Amino acid sequence: MMEKFTAVFERGDQGWWVATCPEVPGAITQGRTLEEARDNLKDAIHAMLQVMREDAEEDLKGRDIIREYIEV
Repeated sequence: MMEKFTAVFERGDQGWWVATCPEVPGAITQGRTLEEARDNLKDAIHAMLQVMREDAEEDLKGRDIIREYIEV
């Protein structure tokens, strides 16, 4: 199952499209075209989620926890 995220596109001063995702802090990029900005935002979201997962892994090291994965 693929999770859906909100993509916000805004035309910048130089004519480029600026793309952000409000649900994923730090996921911001741009593209010369709307399609390029959309593709770049997908990459930015994937990258930020990976960083967030790695940070979470580091925070859990050495703790006495029960860990399981859930689908949403």
